[in-house]
Amino acid sequence: QVQPVESGGGLVQPGGSLSLSCAASGGGFRYYTMGWYRQAPGKQRVLVAAITPAYTTNYGDSVKGRFTISRDNAKNMVYLQMNSLKPEDTAVYYCNLALGSLDGTRGTWGRGTQVTVSS
Repeated sequence: QVQPVESGGGLVQPGGSLSLSCAASGGGFRYYTMGWYRQAPGKQRVLVAAITPAYTTNYGDSVKGRFTISRDNAKNMVYLQMNSLKPEDTAVYYCNLALGSLDGTRGTWGRGTQVTVSS
């Protein structure tokens, strides 16, 4: 089973940038749809971005134009480049992967990495 591990979270000022990485151990990585979700305190976990095995991408409305998801199948890695960060982007970010589509419940999940946007 492919298991994801996130890295790259931290504290950044509003307007700044941060890059998250997700390393997935195990075989068959290229067949998985990869996604980044986030959960802020007191709120539900929501989809930030997803990328399919065919490299089709999908973004949450609140991050379109600011965040970019990418994958490197040779390295079993998925990335989330976050630009023009806002305080409302503060959350724990989770990497998720599944065969087929993502629905917020399926597949395997990383433990999450904290992103804090604050001055």
